[in-house]
Amino acid sequence: MIGGILWRRLDVPGHDACRLLRSDAGWQLEGAAAFRHERNPRAPGYRVACDEAWRTSEGRVSGWIGSQAVELIARRTADRGWTLNGVVVPQLEACFDLDLGFTPATNLCQLRRLALGEGEGADSPVAWLDAAAGTLDLLHQRYERRRLETYWCEAPSFWPPALARQALRLPIV
Repeated sequence: MIGGILWRRLDVPGHDACRLLRSDAGWQLEGAAAFRHERNPRAPGYRVACDEAWRTSEGRVSGWIGSQAVELIARRTADRGWTLNGVVVPQLEACFDLDLGFTPATNLCQLRRLALGEGEGADSPVAWLDAAAGTLDLLHQRYERRRLETYWCEAPSFWPPALARQALRLPIV
């Protein structure tokens, strides 16, 4: 294990625990979240695999959302496309990253892949997995590294700009 972290959600009651592991192919994030959303408890576990350059190859979410069991597998294909539970999802070819909307953990992959220096910024479209809806969609994001451990993150179609302190305090690798 390279590192781990425990987050407390600020928007709703909940927590998320995550660890970063080295794998033969590169990197792996493993974690579990427990939180309330729209009056229902949610408990998704997750695993995201990345290559040496921090490009996502696969992400899995399993657990439950209210009374609904969830089992989702998103994979990046050899031709740079994406599948969700084996079904091709169009228009995601520009996405190197998978974003699990319920955890900040997957931002680590994007930030490491982008490797921004202080004062630099980059657009980073992602394949955004909505576990509750069971969908994989394009989400436009932008990151700016304001200070050593401070990033400005924007996803205008999803949430207003927020200062994302690198609460991803997994080690800089």
